[in-house]
Amino acid sequence: MPRQNPEVAPDFEAETTEGPIRFHDWIGSSWALLFSHPKDFTPVCTTELGTLARLKGEFDKRGVKLIGLSVDPVTKHSLWAEDIRETQGVAPNYPLIGDTDLKISKLYNMLPESTSGDANSRTAADNATVRTVFIIGPDKKIKLALAYPMTTGRNFDEIIRVIDSLQLTAKHRVATPANWKQGEDVIIAGSVSDDEAKTIYPQGWKSPKPYIRIVPQPK
Repeated sequence: MPRQNPEVAPDFEAETTEGPIRFHDWIGSSWALLFSHPKDFTPVCTTELGTLARLKGEFDKRGVKLIGLSVDPVTKHSLWAEDIRETQGVAPNYPLIGDTDLKISKLYNMLPESTSGDANSRTAADNATVRTVFIIGPDKKIKLALAYPMTTGRNFDEIIRVIDSLQLTAKHRVATPANWKQGEDVIIAGSVSDDEAKTIYPQGWKSPKPYIRIVPQPK
């Protein structure tokens, strides 16, 4: 399948643990978090899926839909969900995609187009690069892609922080500095001239250098 505009999250049809979907239709007018896994019944991924299930309310508050992907079939995902419930205290409460033919993994450049074989003939190590987080906006564009090694569990507090920044900066013409958290000061975007900034921020701004204009987080 040819790769689409790299800014646009490629659309696809897939089987999930909650039934068949077409990805763009499933996103609708929401934000989405697509997170991938190299194999079912892998230890780090088991902790991640449980953690996301516990945090689902935080994503719901932000209008973000969660969807996982693993190269194994949906029938295996359902069995894995029981292990996740037993070991993590909660089972996935969001759909998991079965990508047995590796079509979606290739479409999202997580595996080379030349990759052959199906899920049954491949190990987790074979699919080690299928450990990526994609944050996708309501415009269906990829806002962030972050790949993790197999041995490092994902930091979902950081992913929530990024979503907060993306949603704030989509609404207001600002950027967020390093380590920014909700409620902290932000930076006026470089696309805003000083004259325009004076109308938006009549109270002014802090400016340690002319190109750094710091203001309170917009409400």
